[in-house]
Amino acid sequence: MSKNSYVIGFPRIGEKRELKKVLESFWAKDCSFDEVKKVASELKKRHWNYQKDAGITYISSNDFSLYDNMLDTAFMLNAIPKRFKHLKDEELYFAMARGNQNSVAMEMTKWFNTNYHYIVPELSLDDKYSLNSSKILEEYKEAKELGIKTKINLIGPITFLGLSKRVDRGDTFELLSKVLPIYEKLLNELSTLDDSVIVQIDEPIFVKDNEPKVLSLIKPVYDRLGTISDNLKIIVTTYFEHSNEATKVLTKTPIWGIGLDFLYGEENTQALEEIANSGKKLIAGVVDGRNIWKNNIQNTLEILANITKHIKKDNLLISSSCSLLHSPLTLKYEQKLDSSIKEWLSFAYEKLQEITIISKIFFSGLESLDSNEIKIYEENINANHNRKNSTVIHDKDVQKRVNSFDKFSRNGKYEERIKLQREILAYKDLATTTIGSFPQTPEVRKSRRDFKKGEISQELYEKAMKDYIDDCIAFQEECGLEVLVHGEPERNDMVEYFGEQLKGYGFSQNGWVQSYGSRCVKPPFIFGDISRPKPMTVDWITYAQSKTSKIMKGMLTGPVTILNWSFVRDDLPRSEVSKQIAVALSDEIDDLQKAGIKIIQVDEAAFKEGYPLRTNKIKEYEDWAVRDFKISVSSAKQETQIHTHMCYSEFNDIIKTIEAMDADVISIETARSGNELLKIFKEVGYKQEVGPGVYDIHSPRVPSVEEIVKQINLLLEVLPKEQLWINPDCGLKTRKYEEVKPSLINMVKAVKQIREERE
Repeated sequence: MSKNSYVIGFPRIGEKRELKKVLESFWAKDCSFDEVKKVASELKKRHWNYQKDAGITYISSNDFSLYDNMLDTAFMLNAIPKRFKHLKDEELYFAMARGNQNSVAMEMTKWFNTNYHYIVPELSLDDKYSLNSSKILEEYKEAKELGIKTKINLIGPITFLGLSKRVDRGDTFELLSKVLPIYEKLLNELSTLDDSVIVQIDEPIFVKDNEPKVLSLIKPVYDRLGTISDNLKIIVTTYFEHSNEATKVLTKTPIWGIGLDFLYGEENTQALEEIANSGKKLIAGVVDGRNIWKNNIQNTLEILANITKHIKKDNLLISSSCSLLHSPLTLKYEQKLDSSIKEWLSFAYEKLQEITIISKIFFSGLESLDSNEIKIYEENINANHNRKNSTVIHDKDVQKRVNSFDKFSRNGKYEERIKLQREILAYKDLATTTIGSFPQTPEVRKSRRDFKKGEISQELYEKAMKDYIDDCIAFQEECGLEVLVHGEPERNDMVEYFGEQLKGYGFSQNGWVQSYGSRCVKPPFIFGDISRPKPMTVDWITYAQSKTSKIMKGMLTGPVTILNWSFVRDDLPRSEVSKQIAVALSDEIDDLQKAGIKIIQVDEAAFKEGYPLRTNKIKEYEDWAVRDFKISVSSAKQETQIHTHMCYSEFNDIIKTIEAMDADVISIETARSGNELLKIFKEVGYKQEVGPGVYDIHSPRVPSVEEIVKQINLLLEVLPKEQLWINPDCGLKTRKYEEVKPSLINMVKAVKQIREERE
């Protein structure tokens, strides 16, 4: 063990997604909540022991959650929206996250620029906060029973308020005077747990461009929290970018340490002098918590050597750059990966070993490593050398085509295109459609799984997929949807499916990462130059179109989303990787329209997610992200209608960028946030057509016709009917058919009612 090894946080879903499975079993009423608690307890113990056995000194408790840590913090503060106050315990907790038949769930949005979603707390001036510390205290005691004395993780009060929303329209920071005393009471309780207690307070909001009024809160808050008790050591951590403005203030408070990300926030080096002068501990994030590439230990030792030109070694701890929540758990189940590629990878468990080895070498030299650690260190050097010189990474033909590609937009202005499209497609105002995917039934998943294992023939597999498509089309026609989709039964994931057909992509068997709640994704990884050997979607969509006289949408994932929802090679700028994907997609769109597909949706669900957290870096990202969306659709004819879809996003600051993308129709998620997202489209005079989601697909509840009628009428207060499409919030993949069918039937009935009322 190295006394200087530190991990910000750890994944919680389990090696085999045990948490996901037990939660979904509980929600389906197939097991009791006692079983959920049992599985959660087993996972926590296992994960603590992983870290202990790997030699990590500073291990977290309270980084575990049954759904989300922001939700846990709201629960801790008793910040419960009025519509849920009649509920108790687990029913209350999960209703806040998922909604129930009587109440809409709390809003959900992306955690900074990651693919993790958090539940957005709802606050008001009338709230009466009180402390519920039971979860935090119980976890600390659970770990201590195993002989592990943990640091206790909390989301800081400034970040909590900054990421919450006021339902009474006020400034969330006005509530600091009500929230801060609860944190003080909590820290007082925690200080009694041991003779010395370390509390990690996460304040990632400090890495954003904060207004002076936010920065002005830091010193008074941490002057108070830092003096609660002499045996309480407070560490304030940030990640994903630099936090220089906040760091310089924190050095003047009585906290014990500061955690900084030196991989995604290289500018953090600018604050080293202030930290050194303060004498505080520096938790140096130098092992990547967000990507899967093996750490280059020799390079990392150089970074640390530069840091210690300012910081005394005695004041330095070696850490992950952020929580390992954003990484898959372990490589030990990856039996099918090409060995030459697998040796380049490192998941959460392997990163623990890297942190320990780096710490030992840096503080005590190579001679401090045991024989197994020496072997890992030597493998690390060889793997990084092999990857740098590998012939499977570089494709000269791809590089030549991408570098010479010069068609950066499609032909015709929007006004010309939409007139032509309306004539050819002949769809009504308030046209009804869905976002793309339909429920992935157990039968569909089994057929895909059996085909991959070679247990059924391609003929049987294709029959199963086509039977599903037939049923999906029949239902859509029966309920009266106007623009149809094929349901995507052949797709395991909206990125992985395309990655499997693109050269330069790799795949794990068990590389699951939590997206929200029980929702897990298995991102592919880009290790080399990207090209499309053959069409990826044409056969399935042309089969579906042959089964209906209605318009069938072609469905693609856009280049920026494919990039942002993959683990991306770190030896090439992201902009260059994105352009390679865009060029490949332009070929797919050309093949689709040649096959007779008249509407093609190019989803950019993760477009906003990739935004830099600092304003001065945004323009560069927007320039290449818009460029690559336009490259991907550049082959589309004027009469081919291009749709796109964007997930949870605040559009106010990027509406001009959305306009620049020049899609003919954009669908967006608005059901949990009312019409606030939509109003900006009107304010800027947005010309293109818009499909605001009229009901929330992340909740199991079925909306009534009356609810949807009310929602559509609210939409019509913002935009005219000629500009609106009617659709659910997002794809229906994660829902069950017994929820999807009545919801879509009610949606179509609501549109018919509105049309009749307005004729």
